[in-house]
Amino acid sequence: MIKIHNISKRYRNVHALHQLSLEIPTGSIYGLIGPNGAGKTTLLRILAALLPPTTGEVWFGNDEISKSPALIQQRIGYMPDFFGVYPDLTSAEYLDFYAGIHGIARQQRPHIITDLLELVDLTAKRDALVETLSRGMKQRLCLARALVHDPSVLLLDEPASGLDPRARVELRELLRTLQGMGKTVIISSHILLELAEMCTDVAIIQGGRLIVSGDVEQVARRMGGRLLEIRVLDRVDETRQLLKDIPGIISVKENNGKLLQAEFTGNDQALAQTLSTLITHNIPVVSFAPRSGGDRLEEVFMSITEGNNPS
Repeated sequence: MIKIHNISKRYRNVHALHQLSLEIPTGSIYGLIGPNGAGKTTLLRILAALLPPTTGEVWFGNDEISKSPALIQQRIGYMPDFFGVYPDLTSAEYLDFYAGIHGIARQQRPHIITDLLELVDLTAKRDALVETLSRGMKQRLCLARALVHDPSVLLLDEPASGLDPRARVELRELLRTLQGMGKTVIISSHILLELAEMCTDVAIIQGGRLIVSGDVEQVARRMGGRLLEIRVLDRVDETRQLLKDIPGIISVKENNGKLLQAEFTGNDQALAQTLSTLITHNIPVVSFAPRSGGDRLEEVFMSITEGNNPS
């Protein structure tokens, strides 16, 4: 568990972070969401023990980061948003260079490099010069670099930036593999759809302050519940009225004629009862689909950053 307690970071008169507190579960894929200038990169640099907070504490288990920065850095793999590569090195030489920086014995490096290149699907590019790699390949190589010392925590700043759709899918699958290996992955991004598909938990940050945090479903529910989509063959007005009378449904609106969208705050049992009510009244239901919190993450983010904060 990573515990961030009342972290603030001030640059002269500018507050990059203001009394921000978070708990990041071990083994999670945790998304930090916010517009440019929200403080996401500052928070990642503090977590990487590269930047001291002005006030507050960060705990990695029983170790406080300001007291044991070197120890914490051994557990961290950090991939910044702008990463450096050496174009005259091959992929294998690039990883060998960073393995040496981390003090890994020379005789151990070939095996580690082979495993990492296989993990990030770059085995075929082992002897290719870094400058010849595509943007997506360079991203995967830099992720391999962050893994070279086998850290337990990965900090990734905008890892999907500039990637084409296929490369984003490959990155998403790779991060899930790393989570399956027991690693905690913390991602900063403004590409909301990608985070919704990748992350188990999210925190929305604006102006250096934490707005809301939790697992993706919790965040969506806290900001107004689930969105229930119901398509019917006919009797739209009757269906709308039935839905309005069901406990847990906040509002109902019509979308494209025979598609109704209802804000719903109930649990799965109430959801089943809602469908049963429609069937009992012989409503010709074509589809009945609650949208997940992940599907709604962008709507939640837009609502929050427009000032509609949770109560």
